[in-house]
Amino acid sequence: MFTGLIESVGNVLEVKPAAGGARVRIGTRLASDLSPGESLALNGVCLTVIVAGDGQVQADVGPETLRLTAIGGLAPGALVNLERPLRADGRFGGHLVQGHVDATGYIEDLRQDAEFHWLTVSFPSRLRPYIIPKGSIAIDGISLTVAGLGQDRLDIMVIPHTMASTNLKHAQIRDRVNIECDMVGKYVVRAAELAGLSLTPVRAGERKH
Repeated sequence: MFTGLIESVGNVLEVKPAAGGARVRIGTRLASDLSPGESLALNGVCLTVIVAGDGQVQADVGPETLRLTAIGGLAPGALVNLERPLRADGRFGGHLVQGHVDATGYIEDLRQDAEFHWLTVSFPSRLRPYIIPKGSIAIDGISLTVAGLGQDRLDIMVIPHTMASTNLKHAQIRDRVNIECDMVGKYVVRAAELAGLSLTPVRAGERKH
């Protein structure tokens, strides 16, 4: 389990095809604190460390993960958000993040507002039931709060610390990003579906009985 509080920004050194998937090699200061078999979230994707040491970490990425996430688009030199799993005796911050990406979206806008930034991300319409205003969402593994919500886009106010401490500081319009919706919301929606409740959107002013 992760929290979406990024520990370090790593540098992609290599993405090499391997057995239908890929092996990614990352330069990071966290390498000395990791061992083979441990989990590591890379841009919000939970991976298993295969090799660690000498300032580098290697992890294998399966074909399904390449298909469902933005990892396949990484190239040498790209900056990636890294987070180790939450320790049982650690202080909990952010929100519950599994490292299981629900979909990918695109950065549609990134604009400065005084010392802060507004980030606009598009998302597939199928994620709409899981996203709420003021709710939590993980974008490339970063725990963020939804400040504005449309049919297929959401707005986030990014504080200076988050901008400086994650790969958002080098983000560009149309960058593809990993999206993980809040886990609690997903369970609520699933329970409603199993109970036979309709998830059809209701327009403002309408009531459903």
